[in-house]
Order: sequence, then structure tokens, then C-alpha cells
Amino acid sequence: MDIWEKLYIRAKEQYHPEDVSPFIYAHHVVCALESENGEIYTGFCIESCCGVLDLCAERTAALNMYMNSGQTVVKRLIAFRDKAPFGEGSGMPCGACRELFMQLNSKNEEMEIMVDYDRRKTVRLKELLPNWWGWDRYKNSEGNQ
Repeated sequence: MDIWEKLYIRAKEQYHPEDVSPFIYAHHVVCALESENGEIYTGFCIESCCGVLDLCAERTAALNMYMNSGQTVVKRLIAFRDKAPFGEGSGMPCGACRELFMQLNSKNEEMEIMVDYDRRKTVRLKELLPNWWGWDRYKNSEGNQ
């Protein structure tokens, strides 16, 4: 079993779309990520009638990773609805999620994102964010994440 199959299985465990209340819907998009030290963290999407309360599966997984281990570097990520990513655009993190990963740690530019599970095709975050606006801030910071 390769790492992508492990990630897929862990994410799939989170997939069970449900109404939390008449206002909130959850578990209809799921994610698993592999952290820098090889641990796997999962997350699921939660949406409400008030858009500011919404949280994507990718950000939930990233926050789960940080809250439980303090890690900020992601090596690999898979996200999907009812089936594994199957082609360009499928399983792709939204702009807010891409931005969070870049702000979390500059090393995340190298994280692999699954685009086509059957073909094991991936894309790196840096390909999705060419000329990212935050590089100067990283260069000027003491920690130089």
C-alpha cells in the first residue's frame, strides 16, 4: 500500500455527508494530509448558512495537524467528495486553503496535491501560486520559515 492509498483510506473514513442542524452541513468534502514527520491528519468540510463560519476540509486537516502536534509542514495532501480525485481541477484546494498552507510554512510550496488518484498525478503548491505575494515577508522574517 503506497502513501496515497493510506491517505485516501483515512480521508474516506470522514466521508458521510450529514446535516448537523437545519443550518449546517458537514462531511461532504474530506481531506487527509501527511505531515513532515509522516503522521497523517484528516479533516472534513463544514458549511453553514452564514458563509463566514464555513471551513474547508483542507484547512480543518491543517488545523488538526497544528493543534495536535505543532507541525506546520505538509508533504502530501488528498481531498475529495464522494470519489478520489480524477483529473485536472478535481480535488484541488480553494484559494483560501492554498493561501493558508503558504502562510503556515514556506516549505509547503513543495507539498504534493493529488490531482488524479488512479494515475497518481500530483501538482505542487508552488505551481498553483506562481509569484506568491508573501515571499518578501518570509525573506525579511527572522525565522525564515
